[in-house]
Amino acid sequence: MKATIWHNPKCGTSRKTLAILENLSRVDVEVIEYLQNPPSAEKLAQLYGDAGIPPREGLRLRGTDAEERGLPDASPGEILAAMAADPILIERPLVETERGVRLCRPQDVVLEIL
Repeated sequence: MKATIWHNPKCGTSRKTLAILENLSRVDVEVIEYLQNPPSAEKLAQLYGDAGIPPREGLRLRGTDAEERGLPDASPGEILAAMAADPILIERPLVETERGVRLCRPQDVVLEIL
C-alpha cells in the first residue's frame, strides 16, 4: 500500500504519524514536506473532500495569523487559496492512501486508512 504524508518535520504529531507509517513494512511512504512543496488549492480541496471535512477544519490557527486575517469566517475557496499561498496555515499532518484521507490529529487516526 502507498501512503502520502504532507509532513512538517517540526511538528511532533507529524513526526509520530510518519513513524507509524514507516514502522509498517506493508506501507510504501511518500513524504512531502509541504512547507517546501505546498499543495495547490485544488489539491487541498481534493484532500479535504476525500477526508470528508471542510477546509475550515484543516485550517491551522495555533501559531499563525489566521484569526487576524479573518480566515475562520472566510469562504472555503478563500481558505484554500490562503493555505496554498501560505502553507503554514495547513493543519498537519494529512495522509492519503487508497482507502482515503485523514487529518491525523491525533496520530493514531492514520490507522483508519491503512
